Amino acid sequence: MDGVINVHKPVGMTSSDVVVWLRKHLKTRKVGHTGTLDPEVNGVLPICVGKATRLAEYLTEQGKAYRAEITFGIVTDTQDAQGEVLRSVKPEITQEDFLKIIPQFIGSIQQIPPMYSAVRYRGKRLYDLARQGIEVERQPREIRISRLQLLSWQEGEYPKAIFEVDCSKGTYIRTLCYDLGEALGCGAHMSKLVRLRSGPFKLEESRTLQQISDALDQDNEEFLIPMNRVLDLPVIVLTSDRAEAFCHGLSTSQRMISGQKLPDKGPVQVFAGEEFIGIGKCEDDSLIPYKVF
Repeated sequence: MDGVINVHKPVGMTSSDVVVWLRKHLKTRKVGHTGTLDPEVNGVLPICVGKATRLAEYLTEQGKAYRAEITFGIVTDTQDAQGEVLRSVKPEITQEDFLKIIPQFIGSIQQIPPMYSAVRYRGKRLYDLARQGIEVERQPREIRISRLQLLSWQEGEYPKAIFEVDCSKGTYIRTLCYDLGEALGCGAHMSKLVRLRSGPFKLEESRTLQQISDALDQDNEEFLIPMNRVLDLPVIVLTSDRAEAFCHGLSTSQRMISGQKLPDKGPVQVFAGEEFIGIGKCEDDSLIPYKVF
């Protein structure tokens, strides 16, 4: 069993919980996720099975999309609804105020990782330090937001907004909500979050654990997506003789590949006809085997 499962992770389970569940039901140890979702977050969680676990590093790099609810006027230590309230104020802001600040959060921006995150600081996870009451200085990281769209606005003592965002790997939506609140001068936290997409995997095409269980009971493995359909990388198709050479660890120069231009650098998917045979790296006008399946 080799491929990727587009799992709809439920609220209340960690990403590791989902992996454990699938190992038990698929009866295999070679199962791994491609990036964590907090327990209170639901949505798309791609899970690699079998040989596809070797593709996890590429799946992790792909962009994400979320739908979030932000509550203005309340700031928490975790930047979401699970944390302790640090400060609160009844804000006097409007939907128009929110719309005005959105443009400054589009494109490449700097974001400081939250203390309650898995980022390492001198060998320790930030969330471990945070739980000890220790706060350390974090360096800002560059992220990219390609879309931030307001869907609805709710007036009230503490106004709420629901928005969708397309972003790069490593973006903390909790921190985005916090930063939006700071930009408005009233503070805010993320009160709900759903992951709509991770790379090519979409929420509407995801499977619940119950659906996967039901399919397995019927010996149906249609939920398993083949490895040749899961990556957003350039494709190089080799002739049979060069495919054999690739599988034996030999490089292929550009002049040996007709009708296709190798990228200047970076990883590519390598096919022999319609068969996915591995991942190659492009260097110095040559295709070098990196992961052979």
